[in-house]
Amino acid sequence: MKLQRYGTIACLALAATLGLSACGSDNNEPATGASASGSAAAVDCATGTLNAQGSSAQKNAMAEWIKAYQQKCQGTTINYEPTGSGAGIQAFTAGTADFAGSDSALKPEEQPGADAKCVGGKAIHLPMVIGPVAVAYNVSGVDNLQLKPATLAKIFAGKVTKWDDAAIKADNPDAKLPATTIQTVHRSDESGTTDNFTKFLSKTAEADWTLGNAKAWKAPGGTGAKGSDGVASSVKGADGSIGYMEWSFAENAGLKMSKIGNGNGEFAALTAEAAGKTIAGAKVDGQGDDLKLSIDYNTKEAGAYPIVLATYEIVCSKGLAADKLKLVKGLLGYAASAEGQNSLTELGYAPLPETVRTKVETAVKNLS
Repeated sequence: MKLQRYGTIACLALAATLGLSACGSDNNEPATGASASGSAAAVDCATGTLNAQGSSAQKNAMAEWIKAYQQKCQGTTINYEPTGSGAGIQAFTAGTADFAGSDSALKPEEQPGADAKCVGGKAIHLPMVIGPVAVAYNVSGVDNLQLKPATLAKIFAGKVTKWDDAAIKADNPDAKLPATTIQTVHRSDESGTTDNFTKFLSKTAEADWTLGNAKAWKAPGGTGAKGSDGVASSVKGADGSIGYMEWSFAENAGLKMSKIGNGNGEFAALTAEAAGKTIAGAKVDGQGDDLKLSIDYNTKEAGAYPIVLATYEIVCSKGLAADKLKLVKGLLGYAASAEGQNSLTELGYAPLPETVRTKVETAVKNLS
């Protein structure tokens, strides 16, 4: 099921129109296609083959961009394998991937090895995909559930075990909550989604979540399921259950999603616009075109949905072979365009806010 109702929100978020400047394809003819605003958007075409791998969270986004780019630009072969963030970084460092997708920035100990691949340059982070993390639930008779971070932490840490617990009642004073036992569902496989979800809990509910953040689930109890699709299926099949997953999987399964308390004292619903507000307020930790982000999970931005992850493309700022450079710039330039970002709303992602998107676009143009 496509998320077409978010298209209008996305268009508002991407109000500033964009036309990519065309360096020209091999025949100096820029390809064109309809942009988010309906006008023609130039695409820098190149021929050749690219091989990339990494984050599975951006798998559907990358597939959409590759399909669109190859339709606009004949003579290209682009392969992206969703092997996981860690494997993508390893492949990039080993020189078998032209760029890597990762839900987390390079660790300090990983940066030198990645830099070594970039002759005359460094490995930089380009945030390209916003993946909101939904907290979906299946509780008979309960709609419009809202949870503060502390309550959410207590639930997933196993400290709150019944749906009519006082902590949940305090967040939902008008709801009729049953005495049903809570069944939490988490990822059984190592996941960037788990890493970001637990990072949110550790930053916003330190007193109630003392397990830190990691790709592997550490809390006791609960039911493990493989992939966001597995978590969604488990939640859908069991009354009294609650789990975290990438937005599109909750939407496609027809699950109810909780509003989450933010630093502004509001309970925010998950929308493309609300997730974009959190990313727009993120701090850029990198220098120059290295757009590594530090997300403020305690954001006080009005209406911001706070559980989001940013998936990066990790690429050389300089040093790519000439036959790869044009194609990398062409593909990532399309991905960073208004048209490329707007296409994500049908896939369960939120488009980059304009303030971030334009920085990414500039960084792609500066690749050399």
